[in-house]
Amino acid sequence: MLFAFSIAPATTPHEDGSMADIVARAVEVIRRSGLPHETNSMFTIVEGEWDEVMPVVKAACEAVGEVSPRVSLVLKADLRPGHTGEMTGKVERLDEQIAKLED
Repeated sequence: MLFAFSIAPATTPHEDGSMADIVARAVEVIRRSGLPHETNSMFTIVEGEWDEVMPVVKAACEAVGEVSPRVSLVLKADLRPGHTGEMTGKVERLDEQIAKLED
């Protein structure tokens, strides 16, 4: 199963609105989890089962909550039990289809 999520503080002490130092707290929790993951400019994707991923999401939210009185969580899931390697597999299949269109 794939879980895409974004965790952000409601407030930031930076005049320019930057959240990087606070969001880094959440991403560090995810990286330490040992689960397959990928972070981009908008979301982090983690692959695993419910019982593996949800405690990581919770801990990442709590890490941000340590420095912000309010935390925002956006979560999207692709629930496809029995499939693994889908973080890269889905993209590989998409690239194959695009290559066919280009031929």
